Amino acid sequence: MEQSRKATWGWALYDWANSAFATTIMAGFFPIFFKHYWNSGVDANISTARLGFGNAVASLLVALMAPLIGAIADYNDSRKRFLLFFAYLGVMSTACLFFIPSGEWLLAVIMYVVAVIGFSGANIFYDSLLPFVAPKDKRDYVSGLGYALGYLGGGLLFLLNVLMVTKPSWFALKSETLAVRYSFLSVAIWWGVFSIFPAIWVPESTTTGRRLNPSNRFHGIFSGVSEVITTVKKIAKSRNILLFLTAYWLYIEGVDTIVRMAVDYGMSIGFDSKILISALLITQFVGFPATIGFTGLSRYLGTKNSIFAAIAIYVLITLWGIFMRKSFEFYILAILIGLVQGGIQALSRSYYSRLIPEEKSGEYFGFYNMLGKFAAIVGPALVAVSVLVARKLLVIARVHEGNISNIAEIASRCGIASLLFLFGAGAALLIFVKDHE
Repeated sequence: MEQSRKATWGWALYDWANSAFATTIMAGFFPIFFKHYWNSGVDANISTARLGFGNAVASLLVALMAPLIGAIADYNDSRKRFLLFFAYLGVMSTACLFFIPSGEWLLAVIMYVVAVIGFSGANIFYDSLLPFVAPKDKRDYVSGLGYALGYLGGGLLFLLNVLMVTKPSWFALKSETLAVRYSFLSVAIWWGVFSIFPAIWVPESTTTGRRLNPSNRFHGIFSGVSEVITTVKKIAKSRNILLFLTAYWLYIEGVDTIVRMAVDYGMSIGFDSKILISALLITQFVGFPATIGFTGLSRYLGTKNSIFAAIAIYVLITLWGIFMRKSFEFYILAILIGLVQGGIQALSRSYYSRLIPEEKSGEYFGFYNMLGKFAAIVGPALVAVSVLVARKLLVIARVHEGNISNIAEIASRCGIASLLFLFGAGAALLIFVKDHE
C-alpha cells in the first residue's frame, strides 16, 4: 500500500514539475518576450503569426512521432525511461532560452520548438503510466490530482517569476529583461529537480517482461512500427474509440489554443502585459482546488457529462473573449478558465484510459497525444491564418471605404472567434461515444 501511494504521488509530482514550463514559458513570459524582445520593432500581427506557426511546427513533430515511440515504449516496457528522456530534453532547451540575444526570433523559435517537443513527448509517457499507478475506480481522482498539483506548482514558480519581473531589484537583477531571462532558467531548474521524484518513486510499467537493450533495440523499433499499424486498424474498427479520439481532437484544439495564445491575444487587443500576467496567476491558483472539485463532480454527473459541462463553459469563454473591452473582463475569463481547464484535461485522460487495453497504454496514449498535438497545430494555425486573412480583408475594406479603424485589434478578435467551431464540433461527436466505465 505504501509503495502504491508513493507511486501515485511520484506520478502526480511530475505534473508539479513540468507545469512550470506550461505557465511561465508557454502561457506567460515567452509570448510577451517573443513579441517585445525577440521581435522588437516587428508588426504585432506578424509576431503573432510567427508564434502561432512555431507552436504548430512543434506540435506537428510530436504528433508524427507519438504513436511510434509509444509503441516502442510498450514493446520494451520503457515508458518511464522515455518520460525522463523527453523531460530532460525539454529542461536543457528551456535553459538555452536564457542565452538567446535580442532580435534572434528564429533561434528563439527553434529552442522553443525543441522545448515543446520535450514537454509534449514526456507527457505521452506520463499519461501512459496512469493505468499502472491507479485502478479504474480511482483514475478520475488520480488524474485530477496530477493536474491540481500542476496548477499549484506551476503557479508558485510563476508567482516567484512575476515578482522577479515586476520587482527585479528585490532579486539583485538590473532590469525586467534580465529577470525574464532568469525566469526561463528557473523553469529549467524546477522541471529538472522535481522530475527526480517520478524517476525514483514510480516503478517502470511491466506488461511484456521485455527491456530495452542494445541487442533488441532495432527489433523494438521494427516491432513498434508493426504495432502502430495493428493499432491503427483496431482503432479504425472500434467506433467508440475513434469517435472519442475525434471529439477530443476537436475540443482540445480550442482548449490548447486558448492556453497558448491568450496572452498574445490580450496584448493584440490592447491590454497591458502586467494585467495579463496577473490573470494567469489567478487561473493557476483557481485551477488547483477547481480541478479536484471538477473531478469530484464526475461522481455525480458522470465523466462524460462533466466534460460536456466544461466544453459549454469554454464556449462562453470564447464568446466573451471576442467582445471584451475592459481589463476586469480578462480577470473574469481567467477565473472561468481556471474552473474548467484542469477538469476537462483530467477527465478526458481518465475517460480514455478506460476505453483502451492497459498493456498498450503507451501506444494508445501516443495516438491520444498525437491528436492533441495535431489539435495544437490546427488551433494556433487556425488563429494565425484567421488573423492574417481578416487583416488583409480589413485593409482592403479600409482602402475602399475608409471606415475601418484599429485593424490589428479587429483581426485578432476574428482569430479567436474561429475557435467556436472546434468546441461545437467536438461536443457534437462526443454525444455518440458510449461509456465503458
